Amino acid sequence: MAPEEPTMPYFGSEETVKELKRALSNPNVQADRLRYKNYITKVIRYMTQGLDVSALFMDMVKASATVDIVQKKLVYLYMCTYASDKPDLALLAINTLRKDCADPNPMVRGLALRNMCNFRMPGMTEYIEQPIVAGLRDKASYVRRVAVLGCAKMHSLQPNTEIDGSIVNELYALLRDPDPVVVVNCLRALEEILKDEGGVVINKPIAHHLLNRMKDLDSWAQSEVLTFLLRYRPRSDDELFDILSLLDAFLQSAHAHVAVATLRLFLHLASAHPAVQADALLRTSAPLLATCGAGSRELRFAGLCHVQQVMRSQPGLFGTHYKRFFCGYSEPSYIKFRKMEILVELVNDENVALVLEELRSYCTDVSPELAQAAIAAIGRIARTYSEKCLDILTGLLALKQDHITSEEESDMCVRDRALLYYRLLQRGVEETRKVVTGPKSDPSMSVLTGRQEEPISQWASTFNTLGPLSGRDLCLQAAVISATDQPSDSAEKELLPGSKEVLISGPDDTEEEISLSLGPPLSHETFEKMWLDLEILHRQTLGFPRPRTAPDTLQAALQLVKIQTLAFTPGDTVPWKAYIYTRSTGTLILAELLQGDPQPPGSDESLVVSVKQQPVNQHAIKGFVSILKSVLQTLNVDSL
Repeated sequence: MAPEEPTMPYFGSEETVKELKRALSNPNVQADRLRYKNYITKVIRYMTQGLDVSALFMDMVKASATVDIVQKKLVYLYMCTYASDKPDLALLAINTLRKDCADPNPMVRGLALRNMCNFRMPGMTEYIEQPIVAGLRDKASYVRRVAVLGCAKMHSLQPNTEIDGSIVNELYALLRDPDPVVVVNCLRALEEILKDEGGVVINKPIAHHLLNRMKDLDSWAQSEVLTFLLRYRPRSDDELFDILSLLDAFLQSAHAHVAVATLRLFLHLASAHPAVQADALLRTSAPLLATCGAGSRELRFAGLCHVQQVMRSQPGLFGTHYKRFFCGYSEPSYIKFRKMEILVELVNDENVALVLEELRSYCTDVSPELAQAAIAAIGRIARTYSEKCLDILTGLLALKQDHITSEEESDMCVRDRALLYYRLLQRGVEETRKVVTGPKSDPSMSVLTGRQEEPISQWASTFNTLGPLSGRDLCLQAAVISATDQPSDSAEKELLPGSKEVLISGPDDTEEEISLSLGPPLSHETFEKMWLDLEILHRQTLGFPRPRTAPDTLQAALQLVKIQTLAFTPGDTVPWKAYIYTRSTGTLILAELLQGDPQPPGSDESLVVSVKQQPVNQHAIKGFVSILKSVLQTLNVDSL
């Protein structure tokens, strides 16, 4: 029978360490590999539990002289933990590790090099530099992987010293290593070492090499490489489409993070090809929808935020999948709020009844915040489908629950106006009509529906980042416009941060040039409030009908001259209306295009423009109308 091991004294006492020291120095224990290893394991256990076992440093260094890989790992862990506390004895440990870096077993070489790089002591660079350089040229891929990361660790020990050019060149050469993990580790190490100089440089040979190695990488390495490739710009359209062909298969990767990273690179590379961007969004819609139904709540929320971002440019992309955004009973509130925001944007003639019924069920939720958010969502849909929504909202009022009846608005001005309308209706419909449709009212805002489609380039730079999750991408829109809009001629200059100014002389403008700029976008609510509050300063019949072009063509043509389209009525609806806005020399110009209005007489087939402005600048209005007229006339000629 094996002799019974002595019982350890009470944990935390000095006797524990003394007993471990006697056991580790006992020749009989050392001769029994299993018992010796058990005592080493106990040392590590006490160390992780907080007991100071640094007094055993010399005995543990001796224990590293073994062929047992597990025992070596335990001893290396101990030495890394206490090296800074025992700097004199740590030199002995370093010499032991340097010796192990030449071991015939590549696993031992790599393990020793990795732990030596983990020592945080002054002057460590002179001890680890030679083993790291040797490791970069090692035949075993595991050792090269460790050595590459060791270069970054060595730089972090002395970040203010001059960068070693030979190490950098060695790492760039290893980007063509046959082992894919070595390649990705080189990118990470170069990024860390060269961070003050802008990070790793991705030129044409490196970019094409990384693209060809993509299939050999695991999913997380693929995501990382795709992020690095954002730094490369193809020299020609032929090269661009060659790259997109190589990336095409990854758009529908089984891993959502790879598909989204590929989509971001697609949108970045194809910024001058909107049709290619739109096709990439269509092909990646399935992985995005799958992310919205992921088991992880955090991943689900991230997917919903990115779906919202895509819908800013393609509102109808997820229209047929609207049921995927119905709220689950056990989902947290922050996910339900996002889903309701998406549902509002997906409403159309085919699904409005089902969406409203779903939102109606949320209005009686036990959570007052969720119920109020659902009522607010129905209120937004009411801009388009007023009758259907009014029936639901009046039915909810009958419940007489405070948190429901107190939600039409939190703004007291709006609530007071609603109360005014309510009291007017109590006096009768005819009496209300006389007041509401008076000479100063403008009921035309009832057609202010739909969602303005934004250029993809306006949000592509924040896609697959934390921006969509925090809402920062909305704040960065102006900066994105500034970065993506290139000056077309010397007449273009900056007006405001995040905007570009375009100087155009209209055919009727003989006094001086008028400057227009986009600036930060206006929300529908802001536009509507300002339109109702301001007086019409200028109304003019243009003398020709509206252009018979596609809505996208009209919007794109106006954007070229820095006029933003907010909303327009679809197809051949009568009356046809469009609401637009722009900025000029510190003033905001709002305008309505109308066809089919009986006033003034005889203008049924002509387009009428009504302009409001804040602050007033008659010269700016004149120039704006002149520019607008020129664009619309050109579109009319083209449509013929």
